[in-house]
Amino acid sequence: MSIAVVTGASGGIGAEIAKRLAQDGFSVALIYNRNAEKAQKTADEITLSGGSAKTYKCDVRDSSEITSAIEAIERDFGEISVLVNNAGISEQKLLTDITDSDWENMISTNLSGAFYFCRAVLPYFVHRKSGRIINISSMWGETGGSCEVHYSAAKSALIGLTKALARELAPSNIQVNCIAPGVIDTKMNASLGEETLELLKEESPMGRFGTPEEVAHLMLFLAGDGSDFITGQTIGIDGAFI
Repeated sequence: MSIAVVTGASGGIGAEIAKRLAQDGFSVALIYNRNAEKAQKTADEITLSGGSAKTYKCDVRDSSEITSAIEAIERDFGEISVLVNNAGISEQKLLTDITDSDWENMISTNLSGAFYFCRAVLPYFVHRKSGRIINISSMWGETGGSCEVHYSAAKSALIGLTKALARELAPSNIQVNCIAPGVIDTKMNASLGEETLELLKEESPMGRFGTPEEVAHLMLFLAGDGSDFITGQTIGIDGAFI
């Protein structure tokens, strides 16, 4: 059975990704940090539907916790075949208001966490000459977002990580790709406020936001056999926003 690791699995997109992977026959390791209840709820939904899932607490900013989590998953489930780096945070601030702590937390969570997880799974992937890594970036990582300099910088760097790692791992038959969602209907984006959300909706050529289910569907394609020759790519899912 194929094993998938999903970080940020207690959030809207992460939970949907985990459920979609399970529906496709993957055993899923759900990585969470603070919201154990939501992560466990998703795991329970998967098992009640006949799938296999287990939660693992892990702070993605801590490389030692990540190494331990990957070792535990390999012991519990077997060989990991897919890693989805979805964990992330967002924040709106003027650059002059971004503190050192704000910057470090954003980079550590949105970029370093993905780097640490990639580094932790690579010895297994390279040894087996197979594996897929899917990083969740953002359209703001491609265009930059006003009042989101630290967020945009981290998400842009994640795209660079994807491109470089894909070239490095291509000889080992390992695919590394990136998804760049636009405004997705999640709890995290709901915090932007009703007025901002209405403005963003008006700017969207499709006149609506994307859904976690649509992001998960794209992820499933990249995780499957039909994408064997696709690597190093950043695929937008933003309704032509950019």
